[in-house]
Amino acid sequence: MGKHQSFRANVGVVVVDARGQVLALRRAGSADAWQMPQGGLKVGEEPREAAIRELGEETGLRPGDIEIVREHPQWLAYELPEAACSQKTGRGQVQKWFLCRLTDPDAGIALPGGKRAEFDAFRWMGLDELCEHTWEVRRPIYRELARFFAPHLPAASRQRQRSGQS
Repeated sequence: MGKHQSFRANVGVVVVDARGQVLALRRAGSADAWQMPQGGLKVGEEPREAAIRELGEETGLRPGDIEIVREHPQWLAYELPEAACSQKTGRGQVQKWFLCRLTDPDAGIALPGGKRAEFDAFRWMGLDELCEHTWEVRRPIYRELARFFAPHLPAASRQRQRSGQS
């Protein structure tokens, strides 16, 4: 076992639009490394508060642009490869996930820029498609989110997921 034994407390947000597509963010400098908004909890911060804060920091979406529809009942964890472990991330992340519906179809996504930007692009895609375009350590969590949140996605999205279309 490596020197890192802790798991970083984290939140994640599945943002779904009216068509049932989810917001995917591309890691800066990576051609095909997509993920959903996520980030660490601050000391004393509740997961729901952290989800709204992180969503705003990473996408520019405001609380009035979204509605929290559902919270996954469990904390979901993934372990990082040793090379990706650090003092900040520890051995991996344990995450509380929220499903949010975009309530303002005109809400713009504004990714923070600059030299240290975490993301360089965004797009809307099916959750099943996103599972194939995210880092393999995240895939089991994303598949669980797709399974758990499927009943809460728009009907058209559920039909595409059953038929294997995006």
